Amino acid sequence: MNLNFSQIVPSIPYILQGITVTLKIVAFAALLGFVLGIILALFKIGRIKLLTWLADAYTSVFRGTPLVLQLMIIYFGLPQIIGFEIEAFPAAVIAFGLNSAAYISEIIRAGILAVDKGQREAAMALGVPYRRMMLDIILPQALKNILPALMNEFITLTKESAVVTVIGATDIMRRAYIVGGQKYAFFEPLLVAGLIYYVLVMILTLLGKAVEGRMRKSD
Repeated sequence: MNLNFSQIVPSIPYILQGITVTLKIVAFAALLGFVLGIILALFKIGRIKLLTWLADAYTSVFRGTPLVLQLMIIYFGLPQIIGFEIEAFPAAVIAFGLNSAAYISEIIRAGILAVDKGQREAAMALGVPYRRMMLDIILPQALKNILPALMNEFITLTKESAVVTVIGATDIMRRAYIVGGQKYAFFEPLLVAGLIYYVLVMILTLLGKAVEGRMRKSD
């Protein structure tokens, strides 16, 4: 075994700078996925069959195809249709956001359906409009119940963000690969990248547990 970690020590700050890129992609994609996920979830539980069908079809497509394929279609394929290039960062945010929306919509839909039916019936009996009932009564309770599941989706998104290296986004993985090419040694920088991802996931896991703990106390 011929490992030499000392040769990549000067490059570690360069790899660490990829954390900012990774977290920005994950944060914007999570926000986009959350907003779209709420809209899709409302479509799925609504009474308009066409919207329900569209939301189900959307979820089926984005859950049934590889994320890396969706990313490459948006980055490499979409410019052929819209007529201009898309930068790697917005392409990654769009691809991850659209993909995450499919999963988050199912989580939110399950959370809404788990809210006691009596509350919806009471709101309707009191004449509360549907929009206010969902925004002020049902969604807040649903979000409280599904927060751990949303945190898991956020963690999954963080790990899967490594595929943005295929479109050249300079995230943690891409920078590790570049360092490997410069040093003609890939094992050491990729191991450092793996360690960084592991620490990020552990931090997010602890944050999730802390939030869950505060929620239990508030109950």
